[in-house]
Amino acid sequence: MNDRYDAGYGGDQYELVGYDEYNQPVYRQVPAQQTQQPPQQQPYDPYGQQQQQQGYAYDPYGTGTQQQPPPYDTGAYDTGRQAPQSGYDPYATGTTTAYDPYGQAASSGQQPRVAEQTAYIPQQSGPAEDTEAPKAPETGERDYRTEQFAFVEEPTDDSEDVIDWLNFTENRTERREEAKRRARGRMVALVVVLALVAAGGVGYLWSAGKLPGVSSSGSKAGTTTAVGAQNRDVIVVHLHNTSKGGTSSVLLVDNTTLKQGTTVLLPNSLALTDDDGNTTTLAKSVGDDGTSGTVDQLNTVLGTDIEGTWRLDTPYLQNLVDLVGNIDLDTNADVPDPDATKKSAAPLVHKGKDQTLSGKMAVAYATYRASGEAQNAQLERFGQVMQAVLRQLTSDPTAATTTVQTLAQILDPPLTDKDLGTFLAKLADLAKSGDYKTALLPVQNDGTLTAQASASVVKDILGGTAKSPDESSAVRVAVQNATGVKDDTEKARVVLLNGGFTFLEAGTASGTSATTKITYSDAADKENATEVAKTLGLPTSTVTKGTVSANADVSVVLGEDYKPSSS
Repeated sequence: MNDRYDAGYGGDQYELVGYDEYNQPVYRQVPAQQTQQPPQQQPYDPYGQQQQQQGYAYDPYGTGTQQQPPPYDTGAYDTGRQAPQSGYDPYATGTTTAYDPYGQAASSGQQPRVAEQTAYIPQQSGPAEDTEAPKAPETGERDYRTEQFAFVEEPTDDSEDVIDWLNFTENRTERREEAKRRARGRMVALVVVLALVAAGGVGYLWSAGKLPGVSSSGSKAGTTTAVGAQNRDVIVVHLHNTSKGGTSSVLLVDNTTLKQGTTVLLPNSLALTDDDGNTTTLAKSVGDDGTSGTVDQLNTVLGTDIEGTWRLDTPYLQNLVDLVGNIDLDTNADVPDPDATKKSAAPLVHKGKDQTLSGKMAVAYATYRASGEAQNAQLERFGQVMQAVLRQLTSDPTAATTTVQTLAQILDPPLTDKDLGTFLAKLADLAKSGDYKTALLPVQNDGTLTAQASASVVKDILGGTAKSPDESSAVRVAVQNATGVKDDTEKARVVLLNGGFTFLEAGTASGTSATTKITYSDAADKENATEVAKTLGLPTSTVTKGTVSANADVSVVLGEDYKPSSS
């Protein structure tokens, strides 16, 4: 082991001066003169086996007999102030005699302090930086450092109270925050409710037609929704009289926007245009073109959108009334029993209010047409029966569908049992609540629609636009009654309209005529006049060229030879 440590830079050398409190060697730089002329000294004996000739020999393990220097004062067990004594002072505080481990004589007096640099051997780690507080100069008072004390954390008696207080404070803060959140939630809910109430109020005023400045002409009274913007579900019902013949047609309308149901009565004389562009009537179209062709023609004339056709034969109507448990309505005529053998038999249906009708009675009343009555009278009775059936029908779509399925009908596509049952259930609900009505479509004598029909029924109820066939597309027939029987005019009108002719009423003659006369003025109309005679069941010999009415193509004067039953 070398006593000196050669740093290797510039010839600087270091010598061991002792050990610090951590038992690590401490070196100091050797002065220049000492480096140049090292004194004669005995080798360093770390175990103290050889005695030094002068001064204090350093024996770190205390095995020699020479006097040992006192250990350095750490201040941990100092019970009093010690007198300065010669010996080893590793920190060179100036209060001890300098210790020469190499046997040099100790000099008396205080030696000037030589600037020195503490060095550590390369194998060792360097001095710790900022690991201990700087040592205060020894002034005679005790030097205390932090490593001499141990701090013990002692629990206090108030720790539980402090924790309880902190928990209370935290809980109170959370309760306040929660209260604020609930208040904000209630405020938001209140605003939403107020907004919904306001919207509902505006919507009610808007639907009730009481919102100022938004009323629309052409709207239903009490509403503001434009007629064209209202949603409607429409199907057409054709009642076929299987015993006496003939048909009756109505439209069932569900206005889902206004929550209003309506039965629109369609006269058989309503003029339609077939696929070939020829003018025909509703009754003839139902008989000739069937349901699909009639629906297309009705959509063209009325400007509506019919979603399906329900062919209701009289036996099915009877079963339907029996299934719903009879119907109640106000009858306007005594209806004889069609199965009675005697004319003096009591009527099947009595005229009066709140009459209860069974299935058979309902069919008899719906198809009854008294002598001299127009077809519209019978059509209105059919409308009464339909509304009474809807009032008695269930409002549950599933139960209504079951009722329709029980009829065992084969419906015309695309209408299905479920579609018809659901549709009838909605109308039944409206009929029970009183939001249901029946309206007759006004038709002129020639089968065309009037302005009144366009405003009151076609536009308001159906939301369409009337498009009657052009008068020039059909042969116009003017009919004057000279038979002496008033009903013959109406019967001739129905027959002519069903034949595709345009009927023009020419009034009643002042007297009677024995024979019927059919005249035409243009040779091109001779064939048309002949067709009119055949349609009325008259011989072609009644057709002659002559004078006709200004607005007609063919004129007819009915005589006593005209027999409506034969036409």
